Amino acid sequence: MGKLSLIRDQILEVMKTHSFPSPEETDPRLLEALANLNQISDAINHIGSDDASQNDLSLQLIVESAIRVVPGSSAVIYIYDQATGMFEKESRVSAEPDGRKLESVTDSSNDMPRSNGIGMRTVKRRRRSLSYEEADLDIHPYHAAIGVKAVACFPLIVAEQAVGILYIYLHEERRFTHLEQLMLDNFVNQAAMAIYHSRRLAGIRRDLIRKDEEINQLRRAGLLISSRLRLEETLDSILQLALEITNAQYGIFRLLDNNGEFLVTRAVSGIQFERPLTEKLPLDGNSIMAYVARTRESLLISDLQQEPWSKIYYPLDSRLKMRSELAVPLINASGRLEGVLNLESPDLGAFSEGDSHMLQSLATYAITAIQEVRLLDALQEAAQLIISQPSQKVLDQLCMMANDLLNSSSSAIWLDSESGGFRLVSSHGAGQHAENFSEETNLSNALLVPLLTGNEARKLGMFGVFNADAGGERSATSEWDKKVLACLANYAVLAVQNEAHQQALRASQERHWTAETFAAVGDISANLLHNMNNKVGTIPVRVQAIQDKYRSMLEKDSYLANALAEIERSAAEAMQIVQENLSHLRPIRAEKVHIAARVAEAIQAAQVPDNVKVKTSGMDDLPTVIAGGQSLTLVFRNLIENAIAAMQGDGLITIHGVSLPEWVEISVTDSGPGISPELHNQIFELNFSGRANTHPGKLGFGLWWVKTLMTRLGGSIVVESDGRYGTTFRLRLPSVDVERQI
Repeated sequence: MGKLSLIRDQILEVMKTHSFPSPEETDPRLLEALANLNQISDAINHIGSDDASQNDLSLQLIVESAIRVVPGSSAVIYIYDQATGMFEKESRVSAEPDGRKLESVTDSSNDMPRSNGIGMRTVKRRRRSLSYEEADLDIHPYHAAIGVKAVACFPLIVAEQAVGILYIYLHEERRFTHLEQLMLDNFVNQAAMAIYHSRRLAGIRRDLIRKDEEINQLRRAGLLISSRLRLEETLDSILQLALEITNAQYGIFRLLDNNGEFLVTRAVSGIQFERPLTEKLPLDGNSIMAYVARTRESLLISDLQQEPWSKIYYPLDSRLKMRSELAVPLINASGRLEGVLNLESPDLGAFSEGDSHMLQSLATYAITAIQEVRLLDALQEAAQLIISQPSQKVLDQLCMMANDLLNSSSSAIWLDSESGGFRLVSSHGAGQHAENFSEETNLSNALLVPLLTGNEARKLGMFGVFNADAGGERSATSEWDKKVLACLANYAVLAVQNEAHQQALRASQERHWTAETFAAVGDISANLLHNMNNKVGTIPVRVQAIQDKYRSMLEKDSYLANALAEIERSAAEAMQIVQENLSHLRPIRAEKVHIAARVAEAIQAAQVPDNVKVKTSGMDDLPTVIAGGQSLTLVFRNLIENAIAAMQGDGLITIHGVSLPEWVEISVTDSGPGISPELHNQIFELNFSGRANTHPGKLGFGLWWVKTLMTRLGGSIVVESDGRYGTTFRLRLPSVDVERQI
């Protein structure tokens, strides 16, 4: 209403200046025109509502109001298209003096503005024209024929743009009054705003429709990713969608190879392809796709015949002539270049900035597909390795996968160590990584995730990836990077746990086999002892009978007497030896055992020669272990006697103990010639006979017996030797705080 009041004030001022009658005496048609301004404003305000005819209604009100303001006139409005420089024939709105509309658009086609007429001149110079003020202006022949005497032409201008024109035709010999021109100026402003407002809302509707179509198309692209197709199929579907959206005729996906040297074709599509050139392109070569890959920026080329593009254009099909090209790089969240998506068209200027933005969105979906397929392939490979390979090989492969998936220069895995903190177990890439890692270690250039185990959330270790930038700072890390590394970390945990489970299974099987062996040997030993008692046990009895019967003869023959005494002694000792050795086949009674005491017993029982020195260290500080005392003494005695034999009775034996978090470790080292590495596993076999030396009073089971006893005690034994300088047997037994089944 403020604008309407301003118009009323202007009218009243003009009326006062020109001695017009008072408002009470004013022509009712002028007041009616003022009222029409309210109607016109209301119609303009409703443009864009569900009623699509509001714009036509507002323009119709304007021409009808105009002929009321100017008696004896007719009015016509045409909308002007700035882009084409032409008036829109279908936009014609008109009014006659009697209130009837002029003829239909078809019948009044001769009324169309001329290219050199008053209407076109008015639009170009952006100000009104009056036919009687300019001698070179002639009235349109159509209107001159129906009796028009004068014409006023008003340009409809909004924001410096011409949107239409208003013609006022006088059918009588006179000029337009100043008041009539003033009123018409206001109708002109209203008409311009109505057209501009209608166009703007129509543009918004078109944009919304286009955006809705784009969203639907992007949703389709998203469905392509979630459908889990093969990578080539996914890329081909995205390419087809890109061609449909941009109206391009040809397109191609080229991905960077593993070495980062070539762009390799993975999907291609187009119309009337005859000999598409799909061979790989060198990244440093002379082509537009290579240029986009190197610059890592999108490129929209309206004319391929212009320089510099004409010099580096590489035709997708040498038989077809292309004029426009649109290419976008495929760059993932880690900043890694995956490839280039390229579209071509034979039309000049075929692509717009909107097409470029849409293609970049589709490229994002393609990157997602590439990353997901690469990740799934890597995880499938890791799962197969976990089943078939040792954990070390799995960890090494996971480091390689991390570098490939996350575009990192190096990677490393640390696992918890018995001495505290984490120790480096695997790495890949150019970086040098610390052998030990702790919670306080500051690695600013790394992305690190913990290796967590189950619900306990216990840290098994750390997995990290690193950049090789000169500054040492890692680029911004995406959520995708974190999730990928966390996924690989879970597989690392599975590999380590699987190895531990396999070792536990092997240990359990070994204990089971040992128990079965001991059960079988126990049965054999019982039968052996029974038969030996029956056979060997009669020897002393028979000897004593001979001694009693032939006492006088034996007194005369000392050799015979001594021989019988030796036979009796040997038989008794043989029975004692068998009983002592077979006693170890009985179930072991678990108890708390002090290692130092058992080592001392073994040294004393071994009857160490004078030229052999035995040195012990770290024994007194060792915690107690869960074991069988007699069996443990036998283990150490056997190892000491083996060392004496290996050194041929001359050398040094060192026995050292150390306490670990869950274990007690004892090493027995001799200064002998050592054991060849290829024999390290064989020496623990039952039938191994690598050493010729035997020990009187022993059954000959050797190191097989030692390993068997260690297994029964819940421990382990390994040998370390280079085959030249001595041998070390390293034994581990569970400390008293660790429960073990014996």
